[in-house]
Amino acid sequence: MGKKIGFRKLCFGVFVFAMALVFAPKMNAEAATNDELQVVAKIFDANYYAMMYPDVAARGNGSPLYLLNHYIYHGVNEGRNASAYFNATDYKNRYPDLVALYGDNMLAYAVHYGTAGIAEGRDGTPAAGVVEVVPPTNVKLLGVYSTDYDAAAPRGSNIARAAKNIGVKVLEPGKVFSVSNTIGPRTTANGFVEAPVFIAKQHAMGLGGGVCQVSSTIYAATKMAGINALERHPHSLPVYYLPEGWDATISWGSLDMRFANPYDTNMLVCVSAETGKLTAALYLEN
Repeated sequence: MGKKIGFRKLCFGVFVFAMALVFAPKMNAEAATNDELQVVAKIFDANYYAMMYPDVAARGNGSPLYLLNHYIYHGVNEGRNASAYFNATDYKNRYPDLVALYGDNMLAYAVHYGTAGIAEGRDGTPAAGVVEVVPPTNVKLLGVYSTDYDAAAPRGSNIARAAKNIGVKVLEPGKVFSVSNTIGPRTTANGFVEAPVFIAKQHAMGLGGGVCQVSSTIYAATKMAGINALERHPHSLPVYYLPEGWDATISWGSLDMRFANPYDTNMLVCVSAETGKLTAALYLEN
C-alpha cells in the first residue's frame, strides 16, 4: 500500500479558460498525433497530476485537458509522473531494448507502455515508489479527440476564438450542450474574421469560417465517449481534418451540434486550441 497525501480541493465550477490559454504550454514543433493522444490519455491520471504538481494545476485553472496537454508536451520530458503507476524516465531506464528503439523520445515510452508494455508485464512505476492521492473531486476521461489546423491562417484565428469561448464548461446531469450557442454569434464584434466556408456545396468566404472544425472535433470526442448526439449535420463537402461521418457543421441560428449529459453527475466539456492542435475532451465528475 502506497502512502497517501491530501491536497486542497480543486474547483471544477465554470472556469475562466482565458487565463489557461495565457499560461498554456507551448507545443513542440512536432505535435503528438491523435493516435498517440488516445494512448497516453488512457494511462494519464488528471486528478493525480493536478495534486502532485500544483504549480501546473494553478496555471490551468482546473482544466483536466490542460493537464493532459502539459504532460504530453512538457511533463513527460521533465520527468513528471503520468499517474501513480507510470514514469517515462524510469521506464526508459529499466529497459535498454526500448532505448535502442526510442532514444530520447520520452513520449514514445509512454505510448509503448500504453500499447504494449502493460500487456507484456513491464514495470512503469516511478522509481520513488507508488504515491496514492485521494482527490476531493475526481474526474474520469470519457473521450478525447484532436485535429490539426493552420494557426497562421484566418480560419485558425476563428478556431482559437471559438475554442477559447468554450474553454471548460460544466454540463449538469440531463442538461443539453449546444456548441453553437456556447461559441456565440460569429461576428466581428465577437472577434471572428472572414475565412473559407462551405455554402451549398461551394467554397466561399464567411465570418467565422473554421468554427465547424471545433464543433466537429467535439462531435468526434462524443463518439469516442459513446455519447449520441441530439443534433448533428454533416458538411456539404468532405473535410480534411476528420474521417468521413465524423464531422458536424454548425450555422448560427439554424444548424447546431448538441448532446446531453446522460450521467447522474456533472460532465466537463473541455476544448483547447494551441499552435495548430485543436483538442476536445469530455470528463465525468465522480
